[in-house]
Amino acid sequence: MINVKVIVIGILLSIYYYYVFNHYGKSRTSIAPNSSPFICNSTLKGHPKLASNSYLESKLPYKDTTQIGKENATMVMLTRNFELVGALSSMRSLEDRFNRHYKYPWVFLNEEPFDDDFIEQTTLMASGKTYYELVPREDWDPPSHINQTKLEENLNKSRESVIYGGYKSYRNMCHFNSGFFYKQKRLLNYDWYFRVEPDVEYMCDFQYDPFELLRTKNKMYGFIITFLEYENTIPTLWQTVESFMKEYPQLIHPNNSIDFLTTNETSLNHFIELFPSNSSYNLCHFWSNFEIGNLNFFRSEEYNTFFNYLDKAGGFYYERWGDAPVHTIALALLMDKNQIHHFEDIGYYHAPYLSCPSSQQLRAQKRCECKPRLRIKDFNKTVDVNVFSCLPRWWKYGSGKTFLNDIDYKIQ
Repeated sequence: MINVKVIVIGILLSIYYYYVFNHYGKSRTSIAPNSSPFICNSTLKGHPKLASNSYLESKLPYKDTTQIGKENATMVMLTRNFELVGALSSMRSLEDRFNRHYKYPWVFLNEEPFDDDFIEQTTLMASGKTYYELVPREDWDPPSHINQTKLEENLNKSRESVIYGGYKSYRNMCHFNSGFFYKQKRLLNYDWYFRVEPDVEYMCDFQYDPFELLRTKNKMYGFIITFLEYENTIPTLWQTVESFMKEYPQLIHPNNSIDFLTTNETSLNHFIELFPSNSSYNLCHFWSNFEIGNLNFFRSEEYNTFFNYLDKAGGFYYERWGDAPVHTIALALLMDKNQIHHFEDIGYYHAPYLSCPSSQQLRAQKRCECKPRLRIKDFNKTVDVNVFSCLPRWWKYGSGKTFLNDIDYKIQ
């Protein structure tokens, strides 16, 4: 009798272990071949669900991050650990609207090391490979020729009167985005970049590859929003630019778009006088929190001569020069205006401004969600042709307005 019980128990144990090994082991192996078959994975059938206050240390589930897109391109985000929620929000929007069909990589830049939580969550959000790069101190901190006493005095003076004027880190960021982002070691592997900020939203399905569009149309840079800069952030920028043009006239492109930056007729702004300027610069600029561009332009001798000239003047720190007007002025002076593209069909939101396609048919085709995000009258509609937009001026003095599709849209 005892032998029968032992045999029965043995058979039951054999069945149990056979079931556990084949069910859990094979399920786990199909997700991560090199991981232990008994590590808990709450995404798998039969594994326990985690409580709201618990977290199990385990390897990330396997996924295929092989790039599908044809271009040598990457998304770039300069961000910090505490901006994780905003970073994930922007990634989710761009992945859903565009990148999940192409799996381009993400390069994250930070002046401090990324923590494990940031790395894990952004890796899971991305469809392609992810890279986490530490910005060298010499690329982030003020250069040696900056007088620290003068800098601190300006920070204190600007704290109440200049937008973001009291933040040294903001000046470091503008300086870095103007002259150092394209020099980062990881980015040297790429020709194209798509700049992404935390807490932005892409309003429409792309339905094409913007990198491929720019390359095939012989474009070097693409923007969505253009409007006026705050003059008190750049009081001597144009004066410095004029000195640069006198010293380096050979670098100015013959088919430039300087008129985009220096004309002032009110007919392009609903016949309303714009902000007064103490120079011939009308304050128009491309909003650089969205930009898709060719890194080789920024690596060029022309651009680096331009940036170094501005850098030596000290305005990034003695004033609060932003990377948006710096990029824009460089593009207007040094690049053929026909190589600059307006992405009017993507749709983009960065508080407080919204841009969306004007065509109702196109909005429906591209599944746009152009609802306002702020309960403020002036911000409840697209910024593209409002009073302070520079887009009509770009249509007249830049590369014009396109009335035909540049590419076939594909429902994905």
